[in-house]
Amino acid sequence: MTGKHYNLIVILGPTATGKTRLAARLAGEIGSEIISADSRQVYRGMNLGTGKDLDDFVAEGTQVPYHLIDIVDPDHEFNVFEYQRRFFECFEEISGRGIVPIMVGGTGLYIEAVIKGYRMLEVPENKSLRRRLHDAETETLQEQLCVLKPAIHNTTDLLERDRLIRAIEIAEYTKEHLSSQEVIIPEIKPLIIGVRWSRDIIRRRITERLKKRIDMGMIDEVKSLRESGTSWEKLSFFGLEYRYISLYLRGEMTFDTMITTLNAKINQFSKRQETWFRRMERRGTMIHWINGDDYNALKGLVAEIHDDS
Repeated sequence: MTGKHYNLIVILGPTATGKTRLAARLAGEIGSEIISADSRQVYRGMNLGTGKDLDDFVAEGTQVPYHLIDIVDPDHEFNVFEYQRRFFECFEEISGRGIVPIMVGGTGLYIEAVIKGYRMLEVPENKSLRRRLHDAETETLQEQLCVLKPAIHNTTDLLERDRLIRAIEIAEYTKEHLSSQEVIIPEIKPLIIGVRWSRDIIRRRITERLKKRIDMGMIDEVKSLRESGTSWEKLSFFGLEYRYISLYLRGEMTFDTMITTLNAKINQFSKRQETWFRRMERRGTMIHWINGDDYNALKGLVAEIHDDS
């Protein structure tokens, strides 16, 4: 498959939509390989909490090759710059073998960094800045970021202190440095397909998946990360599952409260992902939506746009 009108297939959607399984089935059928677009699945040892179900990458009994999963340890500070660089390396290697890769995930910033070809700097940690901002109120951090970047648009993703401080760190560094570290950006011609369900079904799928992962040992996974030296602060940074299970393990939440709160927070996160994708569309990104697990619709879009002249 050479891809007459596109050289990258993107399958995106909120959490718990089954997009990875759909992508793997397509990859198995057309002889493609998957490049993950998930900001947490890059970490080794973080499986249940990140939704890293590697069984999803088996289609019709055949292992589908995947990339950018399990590539760094939890103590590594992974970021969108590194993701973009690694993605383009994978993209060019796979494309060089005559294959159209399939990008799949729900991290909107990572997806946009690729399809929009953002030019970014690799920004090191500024310890003195972090110390200075450590006790600042969230509202103060938001105001400081707006001064540095008046046109900032993704404030819904910057409600957490850690992300705000990192955004300020990046904004200050970018103002002071020329872009001598720019990644060589290949031409990307994406076919972008979104997976969506009704909100009622999404809620049910999130609840069922959370119960399954708890039963499979997600609490033990967080315990293991903690015992291996991962700090409570770092676990909190890794996302909702790790944050609220950590609170339970520290005795700050009962089990039932942890489950109820986590379920609600994952649903809120899912809505924020949907908001991000709608904003992508408003900014000119064409997303072809399919309903639920309609594989025939997915395959039909790929064939139709490939063959359309």
